[in-house]
Amino acid sequence: MTPPSDPPLSKDGLEAYWMPFTANRQYKDNPRVLVAAEGMYYTRDDGKRILDGTSGLWCVNAGHGRTAIAEAIAAQAKQLDYSPAFQMGHPLAFKLTAQLADMLPGDLDHVFLTNSGSESVETALKIALAFHRRQGEESRLVLVGRERGYYGANFGGISVGGIAANKEDFGPSLKEGDLLPHTHHPDHNAFSKGAPGWGSHLADVLEKIVEKHGGKTVAAVIVEPVAGSAGVLVPPKGYLQRLRDICDRHEILLIFDEVITGFGRLGSAFACEKFDVMPDMVTLAKGLTNGAAPMGAVVVRSYIYDAFLRTDTPGTTIEFAHGYTYSGHPLACAAALAAQDIYRDEDLFARASEIAPYWEEAVHSLKGLPHVTDIRNMGLAAGIDLEPIPDKPAARAFEIYLRAFEEGLLIRTTGDIISLSPPLIIERHEIDRMMELLTTLLKQAA
Repeated sequence: MTPPSDPPLSKDGLEAYWMPFTANRQYKDNPRVLVAAEGMYYTRDDGKRILDGTSGLWCVNAGHGRTAIAEAIAAQAKQLDYSPAFQMGHPLAFKLTAQLADMLPGDLDHVFLTNSGSESVETALKIALAFHRRQGEESRLVLVGRERGYYGANFGGISVGGIAANKEDFGPSLKEGDLLPHTHHPDHNAFSKGAPGWGSHLADVLEKIVEKHGGKTVAAVIVEPVAGSAGVLVPPKGYLQRLRDICDRHEILLIFDEVITGFGRLGSAFACEKFDVMPDMVTLAKGLTNGAAPMGAVVVRSYIYDAFLRTDTPGTTIEFAHGYTYSGHPLACAAALAAQDIYRDEDLFARASEIAPYWEEAVHSLKGLPHVTDIRNMGLAAGIDLEPIPDKPAARAFEIYLRAFEEGLLIRTTGDIISLSPPLIIERHEIDRMMELLTTLLKQAA
C-alpha cells in the first residue's frame, strides 16, 4: 500500500491536538506518525513499515486494511448514514445484536450498544444499580473492581478501576468503589505459562468486602478475565469460578470486562467460554468492529433484561433512561457485521488457539535476558516485566518502546511492563522477527 503523499506535519501542525494518554510535550518533540496500514503492518510517514505487535490498541484482531469491512462501511454510508437510536431503529442494529446474542453462551442474550469500552463499562455499572432498585434492593450501591484493573476512562470506570494514576487528578469527584487484590505475585507465580497454579484464594477477599459493607450492599463485581492494560495479568486456576460462587452466594452481579479478551484474543470467542464461567454481564468493544469504527456493547442475561420490563407503569414508559446519540450507529454496525464474517469465514479464533503454543514458547524464550523479571501469557497476549531503573520508573520500558518503533516494531508499555497482543493473523516468521528484535533491544537496554 502506497502511503499518502501529504507533507510531514510541522510542530505547529501538531499543537492543536491534545492527545489522549500521551506525554504530549515528549511526543510533539519527536512525533511518531502512521499513515497507512495493511495486514500485520503499519506504514510510517517516512514510508517505513512497522510490524504491529499490539493489534493497534488491542482491537485490530483480523489485521489491518480488510477490504470487506471498508466496503461494508462505504455501502452503508451511501444507503443510511445515520439513524436515531431513541424510539427508532434500523435493520443492521437488530441483525448485529441477534448475532452477538447467538455467539455468547447461555442466556447472555440481550445487547445494549455503545460506542466504546469505557461507555460499555459505564452502561454495565448503571444497569447493575438500576437492576437492584427494580428488585427492591436500593441498599445495593457498592461497586467492586480490582487492583490494577482498567475499566475505561469515564467516571464509573475509574471509580472501580485499580490504576492509581488514572484517578489522582479526579479523586474528590469520584464515588470510590471497593477493590479486590490483583493476582500478579511473582514470588509465587512468576514465568507462568497460561493460568498460574497459585492465587485462586485471592477471590475470597470478596467475602471480606461483603462483610465490611454489611448485608445486601454490594451491587456488582467487575473484573477483566485477563487484565490487559495493566500488563496481561492472567487469572490463577479456579479464581474466576471462585468469584462466581461468592457472587452467587450473596446475589451479586458478576461483570466480565471483555473489551480486550473478546473476539478471539485468548483463542476462543470470549474469555467466559475459555474459563467456563458464566458472568451476568459482558462488556465488549475493540475487536467488535476490528477497530474500524467506534462501537461497544453490553450483553446481559435474560433475567436482567426482564427485570426492567416487569413494571406496572404504562408501556410507553422508558424502562432504562440511558443511551448515546451514536448507539448502534449504522456505519459501526456495518463494520461489526463484516468483522464477524471475517472471524467466522477465516476461523480466526481457532487459528489463534492453534498458534498460541508457538507464541508461548517464543515469548518465554526471552527469559534470562537482561532486565527481564517475569513473563506471562495466554492466547495471543503476553506481558514482560522489566526491572526498573532506580529512581526512573517506566523509563526502561519506554526507551525500548521508542527504539522498537524506530526498528520497525510496535509494542505497548505500562510502567515497566511490555505488553504484546498481535493480530490473530500473525505468522510464525513474524513472531520470530518480533522476538529477535526484542532480544536485541533488551540486550542493548541500559
